[in-house]
Amino acid sequence: MPPTKSVDYQQCPDDHQRADEESSSFCRNSKNNQQHHPMSFCILWSPIPVITWIFPFIGHMGIANSRGVAYDFAGPYMIGEYKSGRRMAFGPVTRVLCVDDIVNYGGAEVWDKAIYDANDVYRGRVHNLFCDNCHSHVGNALNRLDGLQIFGFKKFNMVNLCLILFVRGRFVSVGGFLSQFIPFAVLLILYLLLIK
Repeated sequence: MPPTKSVDYQQCPDDHQRADEESSSFCRNSKNNQQHHPMSFCILWSPIPVITWIFPFIGHMGIANSRGVAYDFAGPYMIGEYKSGRRMAFGPVTRVLCVDDIVNYGGAEVWDKAIYDANDVYRGRVHNLFCDNCHSHVGNALNRLDGLQIFGFKKFNMVNLCLILFVRGRFVSVGGFLSQFIPFAVLLILYLLLIK
């Protein structure tokens, strides 16, 4: 088995400054995030060039710990760690889904341990786009939290996480919305013009 790797992607100072300057949380109603980083206790999503252009519901997924540090299964034997919580392997985070009331599922320590345990598992796995990918990594972490239920689901996998984020995920900005849907709209219009 190849050696395991942990990647720590350094962020631009601007990312850290924006994170420090942000006054509101993406989880405005969450008791968790009143004293934490805006990305704390969140499932994160970013578009994957070309794939998201064709299928806007498919993208890259990660998860943020209680301090807002983002983790993703970035490739074979590789877990990315992003200190600002605003970027992942494919660029800026554009959508988030915060898990409210994490105290009901064991609190910050249990949340963080679930993420770190999933990270350890996926540092030993080969990335497979179709069956063991970034969504599976997030699902592995969430499945370690007893009693967690999101959008009616109690067990998480790549399919239901894709659905949950597409339906319930909040855009972090207008730019995030545009980066997910404008390329698809342009390709759809071009296709419709070409088939006439």
